[in-house]
Amino acid sequence: MTAAGAVARAAELARDHGGYVPDDALRTRTDDATREGSAGAWRNAFLRAPYTRDALVAMGMVNETFETATTWDSFDALYGDVMDSVRGALAEIGAPNGVVTCRFTHVYPDGPAPYFTVIAPGRPGAQIEQWAVIKDAASDALVRHGATITHHHAVGRDHRPWYDRQRPPLFADSLRSAKATLDPHATLNPGVLIDP
Repeated sequence: MTAAGAVARAAELARDHGGYVPDDALRTRTDDATREGSAGAWRNAFLRAPYTRDALVAMGMVNETFETATTWDSFDALYGDVMDSVRGALAEIGAPNGVVTCRFTHVYPDGPAPYFTVIAPGRPGAQIEQWAVIKDAASDALVRHGATITHHHAVGRDHRPWYDRQRPPLFADSLRSAKATLDPHATLNPGVLIDP
């Protein structure tokens, strides 16, 4: 099936289940940087997002995004727990009016890749601690539901404690063996996937 055919079928399914799909959203990806309509608005917002995040942080806001992947039959419970856990964390850090959103970045036959965004007012000098409370609450919820700690943005040090809980011991041993052979002095990314 072509990309255009897949997009048309997805729109048909969404409409069959009461969804609204604007006609201009049915265009497939092009290199046209000036595209207008829903697809152009999404593309422009996507490209501006990192700059917007940096501006929000510079203004003292706490801003976090995290993605995962789960199965369709697990999504509702996962979504509810993540939203409740993050809202609880926002209340805990004194930002009960913070915003939590969720969208799908990818969808597959067996499940979606939900992408959550959190924006909340920060307390001067305590933003990192506030971020950590949100990160812990969200990540614990993901692990509780068997969702991946990350979908496509890699593991990194921020995700490492939860990755350790999800990664099978045999896989960790394989990584350690490969690291010992290919990077015996732990020069490359020490501590990202396994301890040096």
